[in-house]
Amino acid sequence: MMNHKPIVVGIDGSHAAEVAISWATTEAASQKVQLQLVHAVSAGLSASRAVVDDAVAQVRRLEPAIEVEARLEYGAPSTALVMASGQAQLVVIGSRGLGVMVGALVGATGLDLTANARCPLVVVRPDLAGDSGTRVVIGYDGSSASESALDFGLDYARRRDLPVRVIAAQPAGTELHRITDTELQDAVHRRGGHDAELIQITGHPAEHLLQLSADARLIVLGARGRGGFSGMLIGSISQTVLQHAPCPVAVIPAAAVGG
Repeated sequence: MMNHKPIVVGIDGSHAAEVAISWATTEAASQKVQLQLVHAVSAGLSASRAVVDDAVAQVRRLEPAIEVEARLEYGAPSTALVMASGQAQLVVIGSRGLGVMVGALVGATGLDLTANARCPLVVVRPDLAGDSGTRVVIGYDGSSASESALDFGLDYARRRDLPVRVIAAQPAGTELHRITDTELQDAVHRRGGHDAELIQITGHPAEHLLQLSADARLIVLGARGRGGFSGMLIGSISQTVLQHAPCPVAVIPAAAVGG
């Protein structure tokens, strides 16, 4: 079912934000939904309006027919984006790799979004935002967030006619909440992903995700879970994936699924 809620993108005038705008514009056009540009500021109103105007102009160049709304918000970017996420289907931000727009998404801002955003979050690095990838890779651990990751990833792949690889990684030395082959197959097949490649693997989740994502166009992860992806977008695993992923990363925050 088509989600008609808008897509929100955080902007700040940086090159990273420009790349995020481009990614979000393509996604909004694919779904025929409104794109909302949000610029959070604490001062410098004139300069901030120029940032907004330039962002709108970029969207118009890319997709002249798209419906776009832009607004200034006063305060921290994370606060503005968390608030906007309550009425959005997706929030998109630009990353500079180890740091992220307007200060950092590695730290307080990132924790705010991954913990409190009410919809999926996509982080786009400016050097890894192209469409060269040939598949969607989804991390699955049986949690509510990873169930939503399956929905998100499979929908994205269908709209772009891309193959899907679903990975259930289990840390060595534990049998707690291990996902069986049958559980993994059932979870994917009941969503129509009968052609998806299913991989069960034992070892460090982040390492295996990265090794099996070299040809990915998008990686999709749940923010929290059990077993292999427990606490994924809060601790070291999340940092590893976000910093080293070969493509944009979509995160399903715990708050987006009531977790």
